[in-house]
Amino acid sequence: MEEQALEFELTKEFRDRFQQALDEHDDSFIRNILQDVKAADIASLFNEFTTEESKYFLDLLPIEVQSEVIRDLDSQTRKQYLKLHEPQTIAILLNQLLSDDTADILHELPVKEREEVFVGLEPELRSQVTELLRYEENVAGGLMAKELIRAHVNWTVVQCVEEIRKQAENVSKFYQVYVVDDHDKLLGRVALQDLIISDARTIVADIYESDIISVETYMEDREVAEIMKKYELVSVPVVNVQGYLVGRITIDDVVDVITEQADEERQMMTGISENVEEDDSIWRNTRARLPWLLIGIFGGLMNAKFMGLFEAELMRVTAIAFFTPLIQATGGNVGIQSSSLIVQSLANPDFVDEGLWKRLVKVFFVAILNGVFLSVLVWGANVLLFQEYTLSLVVSIALFSVVLFASFIGTITPLILNRFGFNPALAAGPFITTTNDLLGLTLYFFTVHLML
Repeated sequence: MEEQALEFELTKEFRDRFQQALDEHDDSFIRNILQDVKAADIASLFNEFTTEESKYFLDLLPIEVQSEVIRDLDSQTRKQYLKLHEPQTIAILLNQLLSDDTADILHELPVKEREEVFVGLEPELRSQVTELLRYEENVAGGLMAKELIRAHVNWTVVQCVEEIRKQAENVSKFYQVYVVDDHDKLLGRVALQDLIISDARTIVADIYESDIISVETYMEDREVAEIMKKYELVSVPVVNVQGYLVGRITIDDVVDVITEQADEERQMMTGISENVEEDDSIWRNTRARLPWLLIGIFGGLMNAKFMGLFEAELMRVTAIAFFTPLIQATGGNVGIQSSSLIVQSLANPDFVDEGLWKRLVKVFFVAILNGVFLSVLVWGANVLLFQEYTLSLVVSIALFSVVLFASFIGTITPLILNRFGFNPALAAGPFITTTNDLLGLTLYFFTVHLML
């Protein structure tokens, strides 16, 4: 009785008890404890147990649940898991899924295995997947599902409802009915509420809305995600170049796109050159981090070489070396702030470029205010701590100059990268930090050279 009362919660106690059940082959406990657990929660267990153990407990569950769990696994985990299955078994699992999920999983399989699995798909699903595989994964055609509810414009409400009942067998979730003409050209949509409250003899042509947002098969997945986010859509129809309805994209599909995009931007801004996760191989993680670390090392060596050029000043006034970290850190922070704001603006589809000069003037005045405040603060602190009025003035002037130039570099760099087709997020990470380190030292020692 105590085991049946145990609810699913991914804690150390649960993991230990579940491991014991796996070791003892306690199938009854495993079935009972996972009976009402959602597929996404079961998928999280794959991170806690070996692939073989995961296969063991998943094989105890109904085939529908197995398919949902496989769908919710991340790509790397799913690849490892499916290696333990024969192509015929994989086909049985995929037959439970929608066409877009099936196509995504097939894309991950080796070519030979993909063909073997493809043969085992049900005819209707095979036909749908065949069309989806024509498209690249990062466009609307590769993102869409073929299952949807459609109604002809000249149908009555009764005919429409009857057809919905038939089509709904293959569509797990639908939010509206798409209206097409006799050639399947998309005309508009009709809300389920309108179908319910309308007279049974009403023609669909009299109640459908022609004002509908759709996307083309060739549109990039990021554009689709932005459109759905902007107009708060839970689903959007997909049309080909002739305007014929070929599929639909639901919100759960674009959430994955938005998440991947955010992860990619975050990793790029932190100096990781590939899309990696913590549980990836040591070599893959090393390879992703090393390029920008090497650039940072190169920048550090350049800094050291540059400081050597001012050896005379350093030996004459050794105190100037104390403020080198302050100058570099401030320049790096200011540059990252400026570039991050520009990257955020460029990522906004509604962003309207005000023009380079207008933007630079605005940045210039912001930098002046920040520079004056920071310089006065540093000057006062240095006077109190070191009693060196001339040195304090030199450091403050250098800091003011660094803030101005770092703001300029942080603003102009992502705009230039974007203009030439590179991801502007490159400018918000180690690139801008290394650049501003060199810039800050140059301005600092040049100021020292002139004034001391």
